[in-house]
Amino acid sequence: MTRLLLRGGYVHTPADPHATAIAVEGGQVVWTGDDDAADHFADNATRVVELEGRLVVPAFVDAHAHLGATGLAARAVDLSATRTLIEALDKLAAAEGPFVMGHGWNETEWAEHRLPTLAEVDRAVAGRPAYISRIELHSALVSSALLARAADIARADGYADGRVERDAHHLARNAFFALMPGTVREEALHQALETAASLGIGMVHELGAPHLCPETDLATIRGLAGVLPEVIGYWGELGADGVKRAEALGCAGAAGDLCVDGAIGARTAALHAPYSDDPQRTGHLYLTAEQVADHLAACTDAGLQGGFHVIGDRGVDEVAAGFRLAAERLGAPALVMGRHRLEHLEMTSSEAMATFGELGVTASMQPMFDGWWGGSEGFYAERLGDRARGMNPLASLNRAGMALALGSDSPVTPLDPWGAVRAAAWHHDESERITVRAAFNAHTRGGWRAARLDEGGVIAIGAPASIAVFDVPGDLVVQTPDDRVAAWSTDLRAGVPQLPGLHPDEDLPTCALTLVRGQVAYDREGVLQE
Repeated sequence: MTRLLLRGGYVHTPADPHATAIAVEGGQVVWTGDDDAADHFADNATRVVELEGRLVVPAFVDAHAHLGATGLAARAVDLSATRTLIEALDKLAAAEGPFVMGHGWNETEWAEHRLPTLAEVDRAVAGRPAYISRIELHSALVSSALLARAADIARADGYADGRVERDAHHLARNAFFALMPGTVREEALHQALETAASLGIGMVHELGAPHLCPETDLATIRGLAGVLPEVIGYWGELGADGVKRAEALGCAGAAGDLCVDGAIGARTAALHAPYSDDPQRTGHLYLTAEQVADHLAACTDAGLQGGFHVIGDRGVDEVAAGFRLAAERLGAPALVMGRHRLEHLEMTSSEAMATFGELGVTASMQPMFDGWWGGSEGFYAERLGDRARGMNPLASLNRAGMALALGSDSPVTPLDPWGAVRAAAWHHDESERITVRAAFNAHTRGGWRAARLDEGGVIAIGAPASIAVFDVPGDLVVQTPDDRVAAWSTDLRAGVPQLPGLHPDEDLPTCALTLVRGQVAYDREGVLQE
């Protein structure tokens, strides 16, 4: 059996605060210790890698991603950096091919501060079918050529002059993806997972749903060649039929992007009061408390996780009411044992937090939402005014007893685990900041636990050898958000090696090696290539 020894670095393990080396065999961690002891193991190791001062940590878990959309977005016209409507249309016009896919626009960052008309999109894409998704993936722009292929789009709820949301958006996305050759989606899934591995991600939670992706994606992922990050599947479909489908697909839950409401960007997140920048709109509530309770009961009875996408304050309160109804029917202990989960939870009252904390609910959060759009001058403030304060309440949710798991919602924000940890530690609202260590744990061990897998996300003897090796920039001195400075090597009070402080002005660590259960998923320098 192959034994791999990594030595000469800093190993982030609670079992040995002075560890500089780690041995891996049979897909598990079999030893950690210092370099002097590693000399003995070197004689019995099949391969020895000198870490040269690098940091070894548990591989990250992205607890909320859309792999097909991530891979496809990498092939789309990238509109995320455009600052005018004209610039965006020009980039679409320059796209090659028989159809046009774009992603990442945000009209609040355009100088014109408006959407293009259908006629403007048609001129830019020169009569080709086009699907151009907004940054949050809950709305898009389409062309007349795509509408001609699926006439139901223009008759569905959520269509207006080439812009689609809700039912119209689901129809438009499906119509556009039907134009692609069958191999494109498989290639996109593979590309997304390879990208994840190159960032030190060893596990991804794939949040599928009928309105987001074909159910065949999960089978396709299982058939992909090569060593790739593990994928934990979720299928967001309501009720007994959804539970049966999730079971048939081998999913951990009928959960995830089962939407109670929409998104702030599309103004479809359900609010108690109107949007500040559009007083005629309060968003949309897609599920009632009774439906939430029924679904939780079906999942609990089947031994699967239940869960929902929920963002706006009205939507969150409806979910909390649903959990209380389910607790009355099933008893609180049954819900706690189910370890159900909620995605996003951007606008959450203290009462709702208390309910979720008491019932053992995991908060699957995306810190980059605040990193990109939070603050008094950010996009959320434009949409919501003063209500933007206190959004994405990481610290409050944790204090309420909710376990945290961090992810990206890629391609809404990119796969970027260290960036997410930094965003959590440097939240725009200082009262909602969590420590680098807490954020790191939520992005590693928290992701395993969110999937009801308790054995991973930590470097310990017998744990899965899903680990990542990083180059850490700077002089290995840690600057934490409260401006304390500590030596890199060991925080003796905590008993584990310190993590980078991740100050916003500093570069982030870069991945050199990723192992998934002891197998090489990424090797930047080829040190383990035969």
